[in-house]
This record gives sequence, structure tokens and C-alpha cells, in this order.
Amino acid sequence: MDSVARVRELFEESIETKRQAVAHVAENIAIAAKCLCESILSNKKILICGNGGSAADAQHFAAELVNRFESERPGLPAIALTTDSSNLTSIANDYSYTRIFSRQVQALGLEGDILVAISTSGESENIVDAIEMAHSREMLVILLSGREGGSAAAALGEGDVEIRVPAQSTARIQEVHILAIHCLCDLLDRQLLGP
Repeated sequence: MDSVARVRELFEESIETKRQAVAHVAENIAIAAKCLCESILSNKKILICGNGGSAADAQHFAAELVNRFESERPGLPAIALTTDSSNLTSIANDYSYTRIFSRQVQALGLEGDILVAISTSGESENIVDAIEMAHSREMLVILLSGREGGSAAAALGEGDVEIRVPAQSTARIQEVHILAIHCLCDLLDRQLLGP
């Protein structure tokens, strides 16, 4: 197979994954956007975490909220817990890598804030730990997951929202996650500013 044909095949796989995912995620994306909007209107903040590519997605989401998405608006209070290398390395060194996000949630999270946790497998121990800490701080959790949802989905509580991509490929799940993030940004802007 030549390179152009392979690119076309990957595009088709991504398109098909999105077609299959929309029936599973559309309603929960809308619910999650409403939760985010209510939290922001109550002067609360959004904490976002993930590992690897999901860490990049966490930073991307925070940037779209703090700066802007496609419309001019005031910045929204969001923090990617993946960006402070001093915090990450000191927590990993003094405690364990499992606590890199939960320790920050403990320090920064307040009742009514929202944790957005991103994990393609749902099996990252530090994500599960962060979810449990968010619950102890009386925070709602929005989980972007894939596959069967894993331990992270099992850790969710009443009122939490899971946006689970029904796919096995990490790359395809991440592609739907970034689309879900853009949908959340669009819906937030519409709810805050009008259509």
C-alpha cells in the first residue's frame, strides 16, 4: 500500500470511529457542557488532567477556556494539572507518580469545582486517584474515556458524567476526545454568550 492510500485509510477509520461514537457520546457531551457552564456561572473553576497525549488534550482544553475558543469572551477559570514540572516532579518524588494529580486536586479543588479527567484506557492509577480526591472535595467529575471505561469509570459517582468513546485504538479515541473538547467549548460559548 502506498503512503497516500494509507493516509486515506486512516482518515476513513477516523471518520467511521466518529460516526459510531456520536450516538454514544452526544447526550453526555451536552450534559457535561451544562455542568461546566453552571460551575463557571457559580464562580467555580475547572481542573483538567491526563497522561501523555491526554495531557496535551488537557492543556489544549485549558487554553481554549482561559483564552478563547471561536468567539470573543472573557477568560474562563481552568487549570491543566499537567503543566507545572516542579509540582509534578516533587509530588512524584516525595509521594508517588500515582498522586501527581490528586495532590493538586487536594490543594486547588473546592466544592463545586469540576475535575475533567482524560484517559483513553481508564486504567491510569493517577487518574483514578484524582477522581477519588475530587469526590472527597465535593467536586463533580467529567471523564473522557474509551474502550470499556476501566477503573476510572468504575470510580465515578452519582452526578458525574462519562464521555466514553466505544473504540479500541488509542489514536482513534484521542481523535474523538479532541472533537468532544471542541464540542464542549462550542456549547459553553453558546450557553454563556448565546448562539
